[in-house]
Amino acid sequence: MSPFPIIVDTNVLVSGMLTAESTAPTRVIVDRMLSGSIRFVMSVALLKEYSAVLRRVRIRKLHGLSDGEIDTILVDVAQHAIVLSPAVASTAPDRNDQHLWDLLHAREDLRLVTGDLLLQRSEDFADRILSPRNYVEILLGVA
Repeated sequence: MSPFPIIVDTNVLVSGMLTAESTAPTRVIVDRMLSGSIRFVMSVALLKEYSAVLRRVRIRKLHGLSDGEIDTILVDVAQHAIVLSPAVASTAPDRNDQHLWDLLHAREDLRLVTGDLLLQRSEDFADRILSPRNYVEILLGVA
C-alpha cells in the first residue's frame, strides 16, 4: 500500500494506459489504481478530465478503446478512489491545472504524481509533487 495518498495527474493515467511496457512507472501506477492497491484521491473535475482526454481523437487512435471500455476503466478507477471536494488554493502554474492545485490544497498528506515538468518545478507544494518514477521508487522501496 502506498505510504501516502496521491493525486494521479491525467498525463500519468493516459501514459500508463498507452505504454506496452509493464514496468513503466506510469503503467505500474495505473495497474495499482485499477487493482485498488494504492491510495489515491480524485475530484469530480479530475474524473471528468480523465474521461475527456481518453476520448480525444488523437488519444483514442493510440489506445483503440471504445466508449464502453473507457467507461468501464473509469468506473474501476473511481470505485477505488477517495473522492474529495477541492479547497481553494493559490494559482496553479498552469491555469488548466487549477483543479489539481485545489485538490492538493484539500489535505496536507496528499502528493501529486505528474509528468508535467511545469508542475514539478513549481515552488508551491514543492515537497509534495513527484514524478511517476520517483513515486514508484518510493512505493517499491527503491528510493
